[in-house]
Amino acid sequence: MKLKEDERIRRIVEILRKEKENWNVPIVTLMSQTGSDPFKILVATVLSLRTKDEVTAKAAERLFQVADTPEKLLKLEEDEIASLIYPVGFYRRKAKNLKEIAKILIEKYGGKVPDDLEELLKLPGVGRKTANLVITLGYGKPGICVDTHVHRIMNRLGYVKTKTPEETEFALREKLPKEFWIEINDLLVSLGQHICHPTSPKCSQCPIEPYCPKIGVKRSR
Repeated sequence: MKLKEDERIRRIVEILRKEKENWNVPIVTLMSQTGSDPFKILVATVLSLRTKDEVTAKAAERLFQVADTPEKLLKLEEDEIASLIYPVGFYRRKAKNLKEIAKILIEKYGGKVPDDLEELLKLPGVGRKTANLVITLGYGKPGICVDTHVHRIMNRLGYVKTKTPEETEFALREKLPKEFWIEINDLLVSLGQHICHPTSPKCSQCPIEPYCPKIGVKRSR
């Protein structure tokens, strides 16, 4: 018997909730679990773009030891920031953006990170993925963070049929039950990092394989 979409996604989420205990937690999520504030979530997410989690974690730790507030960050020179966050991807550009973000937060928002998606998107280097992570992990407000893992897996599942992560986000906002919005990123990022790889996913080891039509998968293990 074919499951209805709501029941299928519910079973998938329930399975992944149990399985993720065996997988590494994404670095930004780990930071939020230890009580990090929205500013640290914002900075860590900016650092994490196109960078491996272990590199992001060490870079964020070095930076926060010196500057864990917008005020402290603004006092640093771009070269200092770049040195602290190296070797994250595009570290010089990120250093410039972070200094500008600190300036804007102080001048426009009283040193606080806004909890509004549209306001966050005005910050340099902040796209929808970063803004949604700040909203969900920093403030616990409803939002759907879609990165390449979420985009890829939701299309493989046939839950959406989209061409870009942004299209996937808007499609999920229309279809995904709101109770799953905040956690879906964590669940699918963990699955994507460990099992559902871009090429040759480990379908034989996948806990949700019975519910996946493997759309677009040409080779698997």
